Amino acid sequence: MMAEHIDKTRLNNDIRYRFDFISKLIDFSQDDVTRLNSLAPIITPLLPVVIDSVYKKLFAFDTTKRYFQVRNDGFEMFTPNKELGITLDIVQTEFRKDMLSVYLKSILTQREWNDSFLEYLSRVGQIHTNKGGSASINVDYIYMNALFCFLEQLLSDIVWNSEGLQYNDKREGMRAISKFVWIQNDLLTMHFSSTWNSGSTCQSIPIAKLTKCLFI
Repeated sequence: MMAEHIDKTRLNNDIRYRFDFISKLIDFSQDDVTRLNSLAPIITPLLPVVIDSVYKKLFAFDTTKRYFQVRNDGFEMFTPNKELGITLDIVQTEFRKDMLSVYLKSILTQREWNDSFLEYLSRVGQIHTNKGGSASINVDYIYMNALFCFLEQLLSDIVWNSEGLQYNDKREGMRAISKFVWIQNDLLTMHFSSTWNSGSTCQSIPIAKLTKCLFI
């Protein structure tokens, strides 16, 4: 069997080409997208619990909690009111919780992983680095990697414990979640790599003007 030629230059310049290659490697297909869509009614009602668990975990360590105490782009005009318990970290945390909710809902409901959606997934990685237009945020990759690992566990647990799914549906659902996480992880990793041509990333993404850090 002749091996398919892969252009390494295009892997580091073309998100669609990179996604198609990774998809072939891990057998991610439209069936997986459809499977994620089918999980939306099961997972979406439990997202508030998932997101609270994520941020409880992030606040459990000083090295991740510190990102919520840095004045992020977009909060320059915010004035804390400690008498009312309104602090910068609380307001920024609520913003990031909302963004994480929007992101997960998009993953579960997106029916076609078109170029615009891939640019969005790419931007999720880029925005957490100093390449994303935010001078105040440069999250270490170790935290982003761990965050998505923890997210995968939480989402998989929901699927596994769902009484409305047959065993095969649970298995395929958990596999689809795992594949999504590893695709997103690759699109995170490339922005922490010196080989990726960051200038090729399109700015026309579903959520406009992402000048702030999203999750951390």
